[in-house]
Amino acid sequence: MNLRSILSDAVAGHRLSLQEAQFLLSTRGRAVFEVCSAADRVREERAGPVVTYVRNQNLHLSNICKNLCGFCAFGRKATDPGAFCDDRDTVRQKVRLALGRNVSEICLLSGVNPEFDAARYLEILSWVKEDAPGVHVHAFSPDEVSHAAARSGLTTREVMEAMKRAGLGSLQGTAAEILVDRVRAVICPAKVPTAEWVRIIREAHGLGIPTTATIMYGSCETPADRVAHLSILREIQDDTGGFTELVPLSYLHQNTRLFLEGRAPAGATGREDLLLTAVSRLFLDNFRNIQVSWGKLGVKLAQMALLSGANDLAGTMFSDDVSGEAGASGAEFLDPREMERMVEDIGRVLRRRLTDYTLADDQSPAHE
Repeated sequence: MNLRSILSDAVAGHRLSLQEAQFLLSTRGRAVFEVCSAADRVREERAGPVVTYVRNQNLHLSNICKNLCGFCAFGRKATDPGAFCDDRDTVRQKVRLALGRNVSEICLLSGVNPEFDAARYLEILSWVKEDAPGVHVHAFSPDEVSHAAARSGLTTREVMEAMKRAGLGSLQGTAAEILVDRVRAVICPAKVPTAEWVRIIREAHGLGIPTTATIMYGSCETPADRVAHLSILREIQDDTGGFTELVPLSYLHQNTRLFLEGRAPAGATGREDLLLTAVSRLFLDNFRNIQVSWGKLGVKLAQMALLSGANDLAGTMFSDDVSGEAGASGAEFLDPREMERMVEDIGRVLRRRLTDYTLADDQSPAHE
């Protein structure tokens, strides 16, 4: 294969094959920057010069989890030291803190607590909506939906319909990790298999519930596995158009069992991080938005990812216990003023958005 021919064709609108995308992921040397540059040109055409972010707050509800995946340092058994599960008063206290920070989105994060059923998830939504009726709630993964349905004798469709009525604004496209069952058997054997994740995501889109799409890369998958995952996302988006963005999540290895037991390397390299962003932009020709997870990459590499096809800086977050437990430093809060400095330095414009990528009316990141 010829690198420059593939890139020229991709910029001109050719839909990359799986083999071409895998070839691009294998790029070495200064040619890496050619791939990133091509992706940046496509980003300019598809998403324009604006870099967006959402003013949001992560709320960690519980670290008690049935899955205890090898790549995760956050989850605990209920009997483990440090295990917690927030009650109504604690959740409402966290919601009020978020409101004081002028957020437009609350993101609910939790282990898949084995005691949670559909009624508990709906109860949590009601706690949030009591104090924040106008705030968008981005919550729950397909794995949590599947668990809630099984615990409650309901279908996943019935669970999501009830969640939507209770105030769910969008579903998290997490628990995807790598959508290759051979890999899932190693890194997250207790989570839903690929076909179930895909079915629930398609079902959510059919119910009018938008979702994010994620990929967690850098553990024990191959470049071919990464492309297979992206291909599944592209096919779903062709059919439903329900993904708001792709969120690449670089595996943080430091405190995880997969790494400590020698079953995974020390995460992705910087080359792999930039190429994953760039190739995703070139391959996912039906996605407008590619996000940068600054809490996992760090702000300097995140800035370079914005020159490699990404157009969104995710959210303010204010806390990211999942990344922190895995070993990330500085993953809790990124001040919009620092975002503005990063973006202006590369000749772009920062704008605050809402969850659905509508630009917010109030645009004053330097003064938030």
